[in-house]
Amino acid sequence: MLCSPSTIIINSKSTQVYSNMASNQFVSILVLVLTLLLQGDNNNVVKAQLTTNFYSTSCPNLLSTVKSGVKSAVSSQPRMGASILRLFFHDCFVNGCDGSILLDDTSSFTGEQNAGPNRNSARGFTVIDNIKSAVEKACPGVVSCADILAIAARDSVVQLGGPNWNVKVGRRDAKTASQAAANSNIPAPNMSLSQLISSFSAVGLSTRDMVALSGAHTIGQSRCVNFRARVYNETNINAAFATLRQRSCPRAAGSGDANLAPLDINSATSFDNSYFKNLMAQRGLLHSDQVLFNGGSTDSIVRGYSNSPSSFNSDFASAMIKMGDISPLTGSSGEIRKVCGKTN
Repeated sequence: MLCSPSTIIINSKSTQVYSNMASNQFVSILVLVLTLLLQGDNNNVVKAQLTTNFYSTSCPNLLSTVKSGVKSAVSSQPRMGASILRLFFHDCFVNGCDGSILLDDTSSFTGEQNAGPNRNSARGFTVIDNIKSAVEKACPGVVSCADILAIAARDSVVQLGGPNWNVKVGRRDAKTASQAAANSNIPAPNMSLSQLISSFSAVGLSTRDMVALSGAHTIGQSRCVNFRARVYNETNINAAFATLRQRSCPRAAGSGDANLAPLDINSATSFDNSYFKNLMAQRGLLHSDQVLFNGGSTDSIVRGYSNSPSSFNSDFASAMIKMGDISPLTGSSGEIRKVCGKTN
C-alpha cells in the first residue's frame, strides 16, 4: 500500500522522536551507571581512609571525654601514660589498629593479652574501659574502642609533655584477635637492627619511623626479664649503668624477673629526647634500644634527635599518625563494641 506524503512525514517525525527518546534513555542509563560506579569508588575511598572529624557531629564531646579520663589516670600514676601508648603500639602491630588487644580471654576465646609480649606486661585496660564507659554515656554505640585507644595514646604523650597531633579516627573494632600474630608480629627487646627495620617495614613504617617510635621509650619501665641479658652479657654498655641495673635484676633467670627499671634513666615520666642522649652514652636499657646507636645505619638519626628535640617531636607525631593508619577496619567491617573487653 502506498503512503501519502503526509503519512511519510508523520512517520519520519515519529521515528525521530523515538530515536531521541532512545538516545535520552541511553544517556540517562549511562549517567546512572557512571554515578553508581563513582559512588562505589567514593565508598571505597571512605572505607580506606580515616578522618580527624569523623565524630564531630555524632559525638562532639569525644575528645574532651577521652582527655579527661587520660589526665586523671596519668596524674594518679604517671607510668600509665607509657602503658596506654604501648597498648596502642601493640594493637596496631597485630592485624592493624582494630582494638583487638583489648579483648579479654574467655573459656571459648583466646586473645592477645596473654601473648608473650603482653602477658604480665600490658597495662591500661581498665583506663580504656573507664573512658569507653564515659563515652558510651555521652554517645552510645557510636565510638569504637580502637579509636578511643588511638586518642588516649596521643593524650598520654601530651600529658607527659610530648608533642600533640590530630588523631585520625573512624576505625571500627575487630570481632576477633590473634595470639599467634601477637607473638610473631610485635617487635621483641632482643631484636637486632636489621630485624627491627624489617619488622617495621612489614607494616609500612620506615627506618626513620622506627627510630622515632622507639623514642617512646623515653617514658615507662621495663621488666628485668627483658634487659637481664644486656646488663650482664653485652659490652656496648656503660659500666656504671650496667652495675646500677644489676642491683635490681639478679643474674639468675626466674629470680626478680618482674623487677622494674626505667627505660629512660633520666626522665621516665617526661616525654623528651633524653632517650637518644642515653643511647649515645651507651645507656640504652634494652638490646633493641642500643642497636639504634651502635655503629649502624641509624646512628645519624639518633644523633639528630639527640641534638634536636623539635625534630624528634615532629617525626614522632608523624610516625604515630602513620602507624595509626595500619589496616583499620572501616565502613561495615568489624563492629562498635559496647564494652571494649568483649564482642557484642
